[in-house]
Amino acid sequence: MEFAPEHIDEIIAHARSDAPDECCGLIAGRDGRSERVFRMENAAHSPLRFEVAPLDVMKTLEAIDEEGLEVGGLYHSHTRTAPYPSQTDVTYAEAWPGTPWLIVGLANGDAEVRTYRIDGATVTEL
Repeated sequence: MEFAPEHIDEIIAHARSDAPDECCGLIAGRDGRSERVFRMENAAHSPLRFEVAPLDVMKTLEAIDEEGLEVGGLYHSHTRTAPYPSQTDVTYAEAWPGTPWLIVGLANGDAEVRTYRIDGATVTEL
């Protein structure tokens, strides 16, 4: 999935607005290109991890489907660390095999964005 610059900007803005808590959401698109960012609520309201209520996930996936889009990536922020998948991220990724993970790091004040594919314990930067 190719992420449009305006969608990256929107995700960074979400990360900054939710700080010091982590933000999270889904990126949807078609034909290999992002078309929309779906912000989701971090139910954990934590600077160390994110959680999304199952009903919110279901509603967001239904909205993506209704628009004729597909999930192209997941995103979240790391407010205190570099944008590299944590063990929690790796564990969570088991439910989303093959889906790219975009992580926004805000640890040094500037936004640093990295994208990964997480397959089991294997983390590959894209």
